[in-house]
Amino acid sequence: MATVELNEQNLESTVNGNDIVIIDFWAPWCGPCKSFGPIYEEVSEKHPDIVFAKINTEDEQAIAAHFQIRSIPTLMIFREQIIIFAEAGMLPANALEEVIQQVKTLDMDKVKADIEAAAQEEANNA
Repeated sequence: MATVELNEQNLESTVNGNDIVIIDFWAPWCGPCKSFGPIYEEVSEKHPDIVFAKINTEDEQAIAAHFQIRSIPTLMIFREQIIIFAEAGMLPANALEEVIQQVKTLDMDKVKADIEAAAQEEANNA
């Protein structure tokens, strides 16, 4: 599956309409971004069940600001509309594959329960 370009018009529907969405925040002038691009594309071909997307931080500065992108490339992974991974720097193909396998096997019921417990604790402390 080829990567898709995200912008303000399709970001929300893409994240909400898919189980797993991996976003590569990049810029055309970024050397490491250019090196990571082919790796990202190659790995995307092996996972047709996952949406691999790219956000050009030069064109989509509001999105980059919203997600507090300070360094590129940054990889962000949503699973069931929850950000479960966000890390700056490029990954070699084997490391990206490892992260994807961990994302696929993650117990999302536990993640949601942990988020709920943290929110409840915060509310109790307020």
